[in-house]
Amino acid sequence: MKIGLLITARLKSSRLPFKLLRDLNGYSIIEHVINRSKAINDVEEIVLCTSTNLQDKPLVEVAKKNDIFYYLGSEEDVLQRLSDASQFFGFDYVLSITGENPILSIDHANLMINRIKTLKEDFIYIDGLPIGTAVYGLNVNALKTVCEFKKEIDTEIWGPLINRPEIFKVGKIIAEEFYNRPGLRLTNDYFEDFELMNNIFNHFDRKSIPSLYAVLKYMDNNPEVLKINSERIQLALENDTLERIDRFFKDNYEKILELKQKNYSNDF
Repeated sequence: MKIGLLITARLKSSRLPFKLLRDLNGYSIIEHVINRSKAINDVEEIVLCTSTNLQDKPLVEVAKKNDIFYYLGSEEDVLQRLSDASQFFGFDYVLSITGENPILSIDHANLMINRIKTLKEDFIYIDGLPIGTAVYGLNVNALKTVCEFKKEIDTEIWGPLINRPEIFKVGKIIAEEFYNRPGLRLTNDYFEDFELMNNIFNHFDRKSIPSLYAVLKYMDNNPEVLKINSERIQLALENDTLERIDRFFKDNYEKILELKQKNYSNDF
């Protein structure tokens, strides 16, 4: 079983322009993500998945500088980009993370790797972790199946397309009580998020890779830092989009199952 790690990254953000290249105590946000990714066990290759848009060329240079692979795919269709990259590199499973999340939980990523090896589920997610610290596990055949039948083009938020227990084998890892803080923002969507990240990373040694546990302990001991981005909320798909996706799955259930069976026929 070949497991890869895909980092989704673009530079087009309107709320926090070129955020992935912003410095956090000596390293850019995307470099922190890469460094943490390298600390995850049993990942054969790390791939930075960006787009063919020339605006994203600096990310290619970051990948080269940090000795990881890169893949240039669709600008808007994130799910298709992940699927194409997975098939190009011959992965059976992938961990998916986004480039604006420099405090992804290495420990929980390792738990997910172990779960992939033992249960071989199609989609695995972690419930309860702070926003921006979880990874997702994907069977590449499931990814391929979704991309072949979906109608959505803008798939930046792709969870509802594959978190489908009626179609796929979905697994859930529940975060332990200490880590279970789903309302806490540890991502970089807004300037206030970046201010919080700056505060956190300046607390730790520049060359260290602080665990999520260490970060949360620091925040528990310094509760005033929670106020920095407390007024920002996480974006989600609009209800009409979710309803349209639900209808599509219901109307095409049999066809989707047939397509899945075809794609899984040569599964490992």
